[in-house]
Amino acid sequence: MNIEARVGVVVEGGQRALNSAHGAAVVDAGARKFLQQQQQQQQHGHSSKQGLNPQIGNIQQLLAGGIAGAFSKTCTAPLGRLTILFQVQGMHSDVSSLSKASIWREASRIVNEEGFRAFWKGNLVTIAHRLPYSSVNFYAYEHYKSLLQSILGLESERKNASADLFVHFVGGGLAGMTAASATYPLDLVRTRLAAQRNSIYYRGIGHAFRTICRDEGFLGLYKGLGATLLGVGPSLAISFSVYESLRNYWQLQRPNDSTIMVSLACGSLSGIASSTATFPIDLVRRRMQLEGAAGQARVYKTGLVGTFRHIIQSEGFRGLYRGILPEYYKVVPGVGIVFMTYETLKMLLSSIPTSS
Repeated sequence: MNIEARVGVVVEGGQRALNSAHGAAVVDAGARKFLQQQQQQQQHGHSSKQGLNPQIGNIQQLLAGGIAGAFSKTCTAPLGRLTILFQVQGMHSDVSSLSKASIWREASRIVNEEGFRAFWKGNLVTIAHRLPYSSVNFYAYEHYKSLLQSILGLESERKNASADLFVHFVGGGLAGMTAASATYPLDLVRTRLAAQRNSIYYRGIGHAFRTICRDEGFLGLYKGLGATLLGVGPSLAISFSVYESLRNYWQLQRPNDSTIMVSLACGSLSGIASSTATFPIDLVRRRMQLEGAAGQARVYKTGLVGTFRHIIQSEGFRGLYRGILPEYYKVVPGVGIVFMTYETLKMLLSSIPTSS
């Protein structure tokens, strides 16, 4: 789905190491039991070194996920804004003028008309959205994974590859939908701030919230939520399953490679896979988020399917992939950075001695 979804994928390997009995504090007793059993099985001979195993609390676990996501978003913010600007170009522009658009031309326009800092327009709300989104996403995935394993009785069947992949796929999708629903208004405000060009209608996060509620009602903060949930589930599920499959294969072939480098490579590839598969629904969701923004007339009045049909009829099938190039440029380092940062934070936190 969108960058939030793709960059926010869980570093499953890091989650295993970071989670502990303390980290599962908000999970019910049954799920916690299965989580602890799974972790014991996944330590592969390290049980004799439990004093060195990470004992990370719930707050530290959520903080690590949030920091990783926020850092990644800040590094890739210029490409993220370019993606959004390209995605929404077809809403109120003459279709014939869209063929002239290019990354370099748009980047030059931003620098000349808005200033270099405009590449980070909306980045503050991006971080405000990223921190809770990443944290909920990282933590919810482990919760759902444990729950699914307990329901399906997979906690002792570590060699059932297909069942294990199913758990990663479904758990990733559910975690993404949970995180997206919990933080959706911030995501919508971020899109509207980033999509602004020369004329400034929303003067900040607080002003945007007040203006949307005044002009469009409270439900205006949830425009496009259906499309978001439709896309975020598959996007994250693909990211999780591709990452897990690649990481397992890599570790079988090259078990001595650096965990950080494995996370970086597999995370980037999983981001490319999910981007390609779900970009059209992300583009549609962005346009639905901007419906009626800044007092403009509505363009799409026939729901999700009608929006797809309208874009294909007016812009062609290629219109569904408008902005995919800056998205590729962004998602490779973006997803890689979030995986690598999370693994690094895991190791740093693991080295901190904990008192019993």
